[in-house]
Amino acid sequence: MGAAVGLREDFEADELRRLAAKVKDAAQARRLLALAAIRDGMNRTEAARIGGMDRQTLRDWAHRFNQYGPDGLIDIKPTGRPSKLSDEQKDALKQLVETGPDPEKDGVVRWRCVDLKRVLGQRFGVDLSEVSLGRALKKLGFSHISARPRHPVQDPETIAAFKKNFPTQVAAIVTKLAPETPIEVWFQDEMRVGQKNSLVYQWAKKGSRPRQPKDQRYENAYVFGAVCASRDTGVALIMPQADTEAMQAHLDAIGKAVAPGAHALLILDKAGWHTTRKLKPPANVTLVPLPPACPELNAAENIWQYLRQTYLANRVFASYTDILDACQDAWRKLLAETGRITSIAARDWAIIGQPF
Repeated sequence: MGAAVGLREDFEADELRRLAAKVKDAAQARRLLALAAIRDGMNRTEAARIGGMDRQTLRDWAHRFNQYGPDGLIDIKPTGRPSKLSDEQKDALKQLVETGPDPEKDGVVRWRCVDLKRVLGQRFGVDLSEVSLGRALKKLGFSHISARPRHPVQDPETIAAFKKNFPTQVAAIVTKLAPETPIEVWFQDEMRVGQKNSLVYQWAKKGSRPRQPKDQRYENAYVFGAVCASRDTGVALIMPQADTEAMQAHLDAIGKAVAPGAHALLILDKAGWHTTRKLKPPANVTLVPLPPACPELNAAENIWQYLRQTYLANRVFASYTDILDACQDAWRKLLAETGRITSIAARDWAIIGQPF
């Protein structure tokens, strides 16, 4: 056996132990303690036992320590096999995914790994397994996620213009109010809840296909809901149908929920019962209609999504009364959860100074 490897002189035993107490890598900490024991004069075999290794392995780590210091005691992760895709091919793959398939040319409306595998093979002559391709996509920053719905005739510039011009709309309304009137921004919408309920994603064991009851009957009710993110509050009515009479009742309820002395800007879509001249908004409520085909601008849509996924989906309602009870319970739970409405409904473009 060769002579024992001496240790570099710039680290004393106490310093090595302090380092061992601070580092996050457990293996590195054990090696530091083993070297500290050597610095104290302990037998190399005993020092190796402290580090959970044999004497020859300790000798190898001593060489690494002498050359690189404490960082040399960290395991070097193997680089693995080199990627089959060059940087240029990775850029092409990234562009391919971001652009999406052409249904006429590619024959699909969404990319699957099997489709991308075929395209890469045709374009670059690269043969990747679907598993390897999935890993490559994750390294490029992609995830396999569901898409958000978008109205087929929606104009993105319309959404941007509404957000940009919202302060101007507010200013025009404020000029008609008493000076120093506090302004609240509310979002309003309706949700139909019925016996023919929806099913949502849920956690389940891999390889299984969970089952949930799905009713085929048609009893339903409409939840008229409005939320104010700045106050973390909302008001709702459950109605048998969506019409002008129901909307008027909801407007009256919203007017009573607005803070005393404040004025509410109620953002809502252009449903027929929202735009009819028969409506008489309370004096402290001004209706702000959204542009057509832009449901993303209405934060109430996200409130409905949360209520369905958390409280209302995957259920069977035996009767109309059960529907009413479930909707009431869901809305009360939403109001009781401090900060939930604010976290869902807050929009940067709809935050305005208080008061005017």
